[in-house]
Amino acid sequence: MSEKKLHLKVLTHEKVVFDSDVDAIYASGEKGEFGVLPGHIPFMTALKIGVTRAIIGENTVFIAIMGGAFQIKDNEAIILSDVAELAEDIDVARAKEAKDRAEARLGSQDTALDRRRAEIALAKAVARLKASAKKA
Repeated sequence: MSEKKLHLKVLTHEKVVFDSDVDAIYASGEKGEFGVLPGHIPFMTALKIGVTRAIIGENTVFIAIMGGAFQIKDNEAIILSDVAELAEDIDVARAKEAKDRAEARLGSQDTALDRRRAEIALAKAVARLKASAKKA
């Protein structure tokens, strides 16, 4: 690997979602957005639900990440997540339906509603829709 590249691997329990050399990585950490370039110091953080961008030359790869952990050391970056999807693999119709269901639950007056669960479902659907809208 060139000294001017990072290697990013995105893993779930089931598969390797992404595994390639990249020029830069931008992700949503629990404490805010961050970017990583080649030569970055070792760093580890929790990820929140959001869209991770991997820059490869003139192209950008969008990955919906449903939380997890990010680590970089010696230009080797790894994201571990229960769920991660490349933009082109996202079922947009299903994500829109999930978003609509979550918004309807949050708008209801049901006192037995698990608001946190509905908020998480909404955040996941929005992340999928954002990633899929930006696919190249």
